[in-house]
Amino acid sequence: MSLYKDSILYSELPKHTSDHFYIFFDEPQNNWLAIPKASLTEKEINLLQVLYEQVKIPLKPLSTLSRIWHDYLLFNGSMPSLSAESNFRFIQFHVKGLGVDPTEIEPAIKGFFSDEVQIIWEDDHNGIVIEERRQLSLTESELSSMADTLESDFYVKISFYFGRVYPFSSHLRNQFLQEKEYFEFAKENLERTNILTFEKIFPAFVAFNLPDFMKEKIKQELSSVFSEDPELYTTIKVFLENNLNASLTAKKLYIHRNTLQYRIDKFIDKTGVQLKDFYGAFTVFLACLLFEQRK
Repeated sequence: MSLYKDSILYSELPKHTSDHFYIFFDEPQNNWLAIPKASLTEKEINLLQVLYEQVKIPLKPLSTLSRIWHDYLLFNGSMPSLSAESNFRFIQFHVKGLGVDPTEIEPAIKGFFSDEVQIIWEDDHNGIVIEERRQLSLTESELSSMADTLESDFYVKISFYFGRVYPFSSHLRNQFLQEKEYFEFAKENLERTNILTFEKIFPAFVAFNLPDFMKEKIKQELSSVFSEDPELYTTIKVFLENNLNASLTAKKLYIHRNTLQYRIDKFIDKTGVQLKDFYGAFTVFLACLLFEQRK
């Protein structure tokens, strides 16, 4: 306490605190310490995270319903009292940038939805939009446009996990936690993209969790080609991600179609694998995902 001016010691977990503080839990002493962010260097933060459990607390008082959702999803609290016929979707988001102000970003996010949504924050960079699915809802394309607008307006980088629609049931929290696991995996392991979905993440999730001997076999068969020519990896991955559409791939890579075709032919000559065959494309895409994880 004496090391950090304006620190606050709590005997119980504070329900709310300023976003200018880090909160750490001292388990042996059973108390919580709030330290001003401005007082800590990056090395000190890292050391405190090793010694104590960092606690994330909502940045501002939540509405009654938002508080219930927050406690239910993040701390296994009581379920909200809602109709069993309701359907919900969770849209998780991560904001990367300096000086992120949730009180400014939250109204901007809500403005894109035609119906009222609940937004809860895990910390000042991560949050969840809770959308009750009615007739009107944002599409993946609209969510991408929203991300572009927010990045332009607030000078931040933002990514969304576009969750699936689930009926309101006792399984809802577990379904959310599974999606949260996928999103955390993507933030840590995948190249940055604005919009993430289950189907975009799961192939990489599977590849990452393959046994080492399987990864080694794929490396021997295909990934070594990418190690020799990383440009070939980028070309083939973008080609596969764009459904083998040569025109779209060339446009995204800023190359001529003839250059693209030359690289594709070069890959086929080196590996003997045909990309326009489903099994060939699937196998090569798996190799791309494993190579990406080693980068």
